[in-house]
Formats: sequence, structure tokens, C-alpha cells
Amino acid sequence: MNKHIHILGICGTFMGGIAVIARQAGYRVTGCDANVYPPMSTQLEEQGIELIQGFGLEQMELDPDVYVIGNVVARGNPLMEEILNRNLPYVSGPQWLSDTLLRDRWVLGVAGTHGKTTTSSMLAWILEHAGMNPGFLIGGVPQNFGISARISDSPFFVIEADEYDTAFFDKRSKFVHYRPRTAILNNLEFDHADIFADLAAIETQFHHLVRTVPGNGLIVCNGLEESLQRVLKRGCWTPVETFGNSAGWGMDDENRIALKGDIQGTLHWELQGEHNRMNALAAIAAARHAGVPVALGMEALSLFRNVKRRMEVRGVSNNITVYDDFAHHPTAIATTVAGLRSKVGNARILAVLEPRSNTMKLGVMKDALPGSLKDADHVFCYSGGLGWDAREALQPMGDKADVSDDLDLLIGEIAEFAMPGDHILVMSNGGFGGIHEKLLERLGADC
Repeated sequence: MNKHIHILGICGTFMGGIAVIARQAGYRVTGCDANVYPPMSTQLEEQGIELIQGFGLEQMELDPDVYVIGNVVARGNPLMEEILNRNLPYVSGPQWLSDTLLRDRWVLGVAGTHGKTTTSSMLAWILEHAGMNPGFLIGGVPQNFGISARISDSPFFVIEADEYDTAFFDKRSKFVHYRPRTAILNNLEFDHADIFADLAAIETQFHHLVRTVPGNGLIVCNGLEESLQRVLKRGCWTPVETFGNSAGWGMDDENRIALKGDIQGTLHWELQGEHNRMNALAAIAAARHAGVPVALGMEALSLFRNVKRRMEVRGVSNNITVYDDFAHHPTAIATTVAGLRSKVGNARILAVLEPRSNTMKLGVMKDALPGSLKDADHVFCYSGGLGWDAREALQPMGDKADVSDDLDLLIGEIAEFAMPGDHILVMSNGGFGGIHEKLLERLGADC
């Protein structure tokens, strides 16, 4: 009989990815969570994985070989408490993944405050295009693959290397478990205020990652980030290639790619924005370390389709386009709005924001929101569940911002305000109450 794992917190992007590749590797996989919403729930159901709502004690009857614990699970969770009381075998998701599936593979890890999902998707696609059939685990759904995770018989495995903590019983960052041979350090800013006191604390975790990269590996590092330079100055035992500066990989406004000033070719693709150029450089450099020629990497990116929930068009109603984007950190919000502005020119952008991440809920970065939204013509903010005053935080925007703690009321206000030709950019790292479909339906009804 196949080994059986039961995953607590299965519907997060990371744990859901583990579920998918465990299933593909021949394990029987079941799992539970408190909240279930697409795209992860859809993926899991399509894979034939049994989902259980909540953390009820009846799940003990499943009697798996091991319980795999997601970091959303805390002490006091009834199922976790029973596992502890009975002294049953349990392990964190990153540890299970490392011990079971990654140990003998060439791991390519993508770390950074921003761009992890997009860069991981680019890197996996480059390796795929080169015929290397990589496995991968990505915190989103790359549209070139249509799934966020897979295992394969290839030695290469691309993983989004997250700095968030591992589990309630292991407070190290997830990425210290992966032991990458190729590591991308995309950028590093303060985030995750619920678990990190300051930027220096995150830099320490990034240095823990640097300590795990072997001497015959490669670190691909953003050459413009002072925080990452501080990390490497703490000690580095691995060759480093930089990107974004003249000493390493660079790309100009014509999308010509250079390495130490030597032109390697021109990238012809549909993505826009400086952040995507940086992501592409990191992916091409990492793929080159795994054996993919630069020209082939550029050819792959010319066929790259962006990740779901990254400026994804969810629909058009009454000539009003509704987008979905995962942006939730002020830097990512600013980058996303600027990217849409470069695409739509002078057309009106209506930014719709749900400050849902733990950092945003704590209000640590609320003062940065007006600046991050400055390129939008109007802002609608959902304030439900916040511990701070969103109206006060957005007051510098004057009458360009509307705030409501009633989602249905907010949707009505957006629909009433919108006009044909507008672009509605919805930004949240959660399901946001199905706002995209509700907006499209309301816009259609109002047309």
C-alpha cells in the first residue's frame, strides 16, 4: 500500500503544492484546512486529493503514516493538540519535502521579497523549453504549465524559496531546508512584520540560506540591493553573479541583454516593467548555471505567459477591464500600478485594495500606501478586519480614495464610479470575497 500523508493547512499555495507533487510521487494524500478557495482548491480536486473542511478530531481515523504540518497551524488547533497528545509522527512541509523529494536533486531556489513566483515560473519554463523537464513548486499557477507544482524524473527542481517561518515548532525560514545548488536572491526589503522585528532579522535568515549553498553552486544576486550586499558580506562560500548592474547581467530599454557589458542578444517578449526585466535576468543567469545557453533562455522567455494573479485579466464588461493581482506589499503595489499605467497610457486606473497580509493588517506599512498608489486615478480600499484606520492612512490622497468595511457596498461604489474604457486593478493576496466575478456581474448589469 502507498504511504499516506495527511496535510494540515493544505490549501495554502505552498502546502497545496506539496500535496500535488506527493500525489504524483505515488503517495496517498489527504488534507484539511479552515478556508478553501480557488485556484488551489480546484487544483487539489483535479488531482484526486481528498479535502476536509476544518480540523476535526474525526480525522484521526485516517491514521496516516505521518502528519505534514503547515505554518498556519498553531498550538490550540484541536487536531494538532491530539497529534501531540498521542505522540504521533509529524513533520513540517519544508522538512518533509527536503527529506523525501529534494535530497538527490539539483535544486534551483528563488528567494526575495518580491518576484519569487514570477521568476520561479520563468526559470522553470526556460528549463522546460530546453528539454530538461524540471520539477517545480511555485506559489502561483504558471500559465505555461497550468499547475503550480509537479515532480518529474529530471534531476532539476525549481522552488520558490520563501523566508516565512517553517512551522510553529520550527521558526527558521522555509528556504533553509531546500539546500539549493543554484540560488537567486532577487531583492530584500522589510516584510512579514508578524514574525520579523526588522530588516536585519530577515537579513540574518537570508544569510542562513547563503550558508547552505555549496561551493560548486552559484548565487545569482540583485546587484542593486544594499541589503543583499550586507548579507553576502557576512560570509559567502559560493561564486556570485550579479544582475541589474554593469558588473553582471543587465538589460536596457530595448531589451538587449548583456553580461559584463557584452551583448548576448535581444529579448522579444510581451511583459513590461523594470521588475520583469530584473526577474528575467535572474532566471536566465540561473538557467545558464544549469546548462541552458543564454540564446535558448531568451527564446523560452519570448514564449512565456505570466503567472495567474499577476496582472491577470479576469474579464471585460461594458468595455471595463477587471484585473487580478497578488500585490500586497507597498513596493509590489507601486510596481503593479506602474506596470498597468505603462500598458494603458492615459486611461483611468481604479485600484481596488485589500490590505490582507499579516504585515499590512498590523499597519506597519500603512503610511507607504498613498505613495504606492499615486499612479492610480482612484483608489477603493476594503478595510474589513484591519486594526488601523485606512481612511486616515489614505487621507493624503484626498477625494481620490474611498474606504469601506462593507464589501458589497464597496463593489457597488466601484461599479457606479467606473466608466467604459476604465481599468479596474484588484490587488489582494487572498480570495477577496470573489470580488472579481461580483464586479463583472455588477458592471454588466449596469451597462
